[in-house]
Amino acid sequence: MIDAALQLVEEGGPETLSVREAARRAGVSPGAPFRHFPSRDALMTAVAEEAQRRFRAEINAALADDPAGDPLARFRALGLAYLRWAMRNPAHFEVISTGRYFDHDKAAGLSRDNAELIGLTERTMADAFAQGQLRSSDLKRVQIAGRALVYGFARMNIDGHFPRWGIADTEAERTAEAIIDLFIEGIAKPQGRA
Repeated sequence: MIDAALQLVEEGGPETLSVREAARRAGVSPGAPFRHFPSRDALMTAVAEEAQRRFRAEINAALADDPAGDPLARFRALGLAYLRWAMRNPAHFEVISTGRYFDHDKAAGLSRDNAELIGLTERTMADAFAQGQLRSSDLKRVQIAGRALVYGFARMNIDGHFPRWGIADTEAERTAEAIIDLFIEGIAKPQGRA
């Protein structure tokens, strides 16, 4: 049922999701899903939790390959995984990144996972600072600026802004890497200075 709902979201956007259509796609009777998902909001919460699980799997895979002992490389891997997933799954990103489609307060798993990702970013920035990699000691601002960068870039993709900025679809991932590298260059302490 959740897979059918995810497919509907991919095809028509979050606004088009209906419990009955998801049931039809899943091959179950129209009334059966209401035992598990009493409302559209409940189904959308399940969709958001599944999208978040997939997002987290992308993050975990990217971090498994990053160089140990280099927090800024880890931060870069985290940012790139975020952007790649958002660009490849725009409808899923739309569901989990806005508060319009479900009640975040009732999505305990999603909220917990999101808090864990924020904690991971905080620890990564703290490690980078401890190793003398950062210019600024204001780690919260660095973290928020990084989040704003990847979120904003992902929104530009979803909202169709890239053509106006001269970025072809085939250049989007390369551009994402370049802006993350530019950001890291801006927050990193110049080499040779501790």
